[in-house]
Amino acid sequence: MQDNFSFSLWCDFIERDFLENDFIGMIQDGIINGATSNPAIFQQSFLNKSYQAQKESLQIQDKKSLYEALAKTDIQRAAELLKPLYDANPNDGYISIEVDPNLCEDAKGTIEEGNRLFNDIGYPNVMIKIPATKAGFSAMEELIAQGISVNATLVFNKEQVINCMEAFKKGYEKLKQVSKLELKDLPRAVVSIFVSRFDRKCDSILKEHGIPTATLGIKNAQYLYHILNSYALPGVRTLFASTGVKGEDLEPAYYINELYHPYAINTAPLSAISAFDYNTVSEAYLPSIEELEEFLESVKNAGIDLDSISQELLEQGLNDFKAAFSKILESL
Repeated sequence: MQDNFSFSLWCDFIERDFLENDFIGMIQDGIINGATSNPAIFQQSFLNKSYQAQKESLQIQDKKSLYEALAKTDIQRAAELLKPLYDANPNDGYISIEVDPNLCEDAKGTIEEGNRLFNDIGYPNVMIKIPATKAGFSAMEELIAQGISVNATLVFNKEQVINCMEAFKKGYEKLKQVSKLELKDLPRAVVSIFVSRFDRKCDSILKEHGIPTATLGIKNAQYLYHILNSYALPGVRTLFASTGVKGEDLEPAYYINELYHPYAINTAPLSAISAFDYNTVSEAYLPSIEELEEFLESVKNAGIDLDSISQELLEQGLNDFKAAFSKILESL
């Protein structure tokens, strides 16, 4: 359900039986406005029996082709179910599919695969998910220029946000040179800012310096939200990702509640969505960019190099997705 300042909640999970049951109910009840997927999600989902019949019927020997066939079936179904939301409001109703994570340093390969996946799936409310690497920025620009919506993923720092926004800006400029599309018809983009991974990485150090735990991820995300919004690109929104909690120290919906900001999206695991309550949530306090810079400076003074940590988390995220992708192919 969207509220009056256009916050959106997307589901960070895809699985065949889920799509035909709870997913439909969550859309009908106005709980979610979209969904996302990634290799780790598909790795988990493809182990379920609901995929066995299609695997056997396809008789595809090439494992990547088999993976794509299974994934595209789920993405098509999700896109079909979400299409009414997209038709009512083209800022919502999307499902994301990620390009092969092994292409993260191959701009040409990413563009070709993103284009192929988008056209094969055949729904306008599909976002091609691309890691925010140097090659990824080039691919984002080109896909937007081709009219394809993009989800920039694994974003941790200001430099990545700026590079994403510059890519989208250039992509829109190219598209407008060849097409006179109205805003409602333009491809959309989201910048997936990862949140909780900072806290899991840095909380123990911050605690030693008297800095509250479970705050760095939120403050960093809010800072990047300010940077993104300063571009005022109407087709681009902040998407807060990695918003599940680990352990029992935090409420399951903690990161959704703390990042409940205008025009933002939160893509969350089912446990967080189940715990989230639209009826009791209120707009979260958003510190000024100056306040956030002061906080981030205190983190730096505590001995944490955010640029170094961001690079480490990016590399870890890429490696995790590559490993998950490899395990998918092995299991097929």
